[in-house]
Amino acid sequence: MKLRPVAESVIKTRIAKTGIAATSLRLSAIRIGLGLALPLLLLSGSLNSQVTVHSFEGIDAATPGSGATLRVVDPNGAVGTKQYLEWIDTAYQAYDKTTSKAVYSSLMAGDTPWVENGMPNCVGTAGNGVALFDRLASRWIMAVRQGSTSTGTYYYCIAVSNTDDFTSAMFKWFTYAQFLDNALGTNSHGHTYFPDYPKIASWPDAYYVTIDLEDPDNGYQEVGVLACAFDRANMLKGTTMRNPQCFRTPSTLGALFLGHSLLPADVEGTVGPPAGTKEAFVSIENPSSGNSSTKLNFWQFHVDWTTPTNSTFTGPTATTVTSYIPGCYNTSNPTNTVCVPEPSTSSTNNFIDSLGDRLMHRFAYRRFPTAPAQTYLVSQAVQAGTGSLTKTAIRWYEFSAPGTTITSGTINPSDTYFRFVPSIAQDKVGNLAVGYSVSGTTLSPSIRASYLNLRGGSTTPTEFKIITGTADEENAYHWGGYNSMTVDPVDDCTFWYVNEYFTTPQIGTGVTWRTRISNFKIPGCS
Repeated sequence: MKLRPVAESVIKTRIAKTGIAATSLRLSAIRIGLGLALPLLLLSGSLNSQVTVHSFEGIDAATPGSGATLRVVDPNGAVGTKQYLEWIDTAYQAYDKTTSKAVYSSLMAGDTPWVENGMPNCVGTAGNGVALFDRLASRWIMAVRQGSTSTGTYYYCIAVSNTDDFTSAMFKWFTYAQFLDNALGTNSHGHTYFPDYPKIASWPDAYYVTIDLEDPDNGYQEVGVLACAFDRANMLKGTTMRNPQCFRTPSTLGALFLGHSLLPADVEGTVGPPAGTKEAFVSIENPSSGNSSTKLNFWQFHVDWTTPTNSTFTGPTATTVTSYIPGCYNTSNPTNTVCVPEPSTSSTNNFIDSLGDRLMHRFAYRRFPTAPAQTYLVSQAVQAGTGSLTKTAIRWYEFSAPGTTITSGTINPSDTYFRFVPSIAQDKVGNLAVGYSVSGTTLSPSIRASYLNLRGGSTTPTEFKIITGTADEENAYHWGGYNSMTVDPVDDCTFWYVNEYFTTPQIGTGVTWRTRISNFKIPGCS
């Protein structure tokens, strides 16, 4: 969850008509969604072919089985060899890829792996969970931040499965808990920086984690980032991991860090990078003056498990890209990117956060047999309209190496809708697919995606609908910052995507959010 206390007065004003304080997070029961797959056929003008979208209901706010949940949620997921795994802030569920049927008869509490293994520092309801499938090892990964702002003590908790099949009688989790406070550091008041917005990615030599460092005495402003390498080799075996190797950036913390929320590169497909390839990280470079930027930042991490003093974390290396204005960017308050309207906004004055001040999960790496042999994809929300806080669109980038741009583009259909919180991936033949939310004064928050081809096919994006929302989130501004697009490791063609939407207005202290899981293939991949 992206904290926004620096914009608290703005948020309280915008939701005042609902009678809910901005910091009020009420709990309510949730249950598992067991919806059937629903196909949707759409004509692709770019490829003159059809895309079939299958979608089914994921975890909803009304699903029984968890004790409680918040009225904001971070839907996230990944596709594996046999199942799809969805994670929300409090719980998870796996689904059979063929039947869409839930694997577990009741929702699994988010801390289940650590509870089962008796790890008390990783027990309890937490946020910012990430589900990941390690495609090179065919294992499931779950990771979450735990801890308390009242004590200033935090842990990063990682669970690694021993198999790729949740239904296996031999299935179990290898679990790890890493105390973070020493690596996070403290501010001038001696208070530990708050670890927010963590991301984890799989690379051959480590599981790489990035965490925003936020100052609890300055409105939780992002002042830096922690980047860590975790011992993937031993974690896959379930043995004691070697100490994580971590670096903080920038070297001096205090002021707002304009390049916050680094994303680590995550391997797509089943072919890893050449041996010895350093892990890459990318971030936005928010404007230091004015409202536009022409830069993205790159870092590289070399981990040496034998001689840790030889490990290096280098960067940032600024790379010039096509000029952009971060979505909903406000120069007087750069950490407040809340401007996406809904049909109810005219009466509630409630807006949604575009998360335009950061690049969005994931930073997807893929290796091809022909040039360009290595590509990295990432996406963000940018301003597409004229004037302040106007329509947002989706910007995507392709790089051949950290800091080396191949191409980029903007998905901005000719309507008045805001497109935001994208997630991007690429199949084995170079089809790019990006999923995102779309909303406007005449359209409740809905889920859509677009595709194009990066290896000789059409580069004109084709947009299609996944599901259209029929109600609004009227009592919160937070939106699906962890939504995720991944590619099936078996056929290396099928995209899987999860995001949130509403069919019943979420008002007052109520929770009515829903999540939708979808999958589709782009023509030309088989």
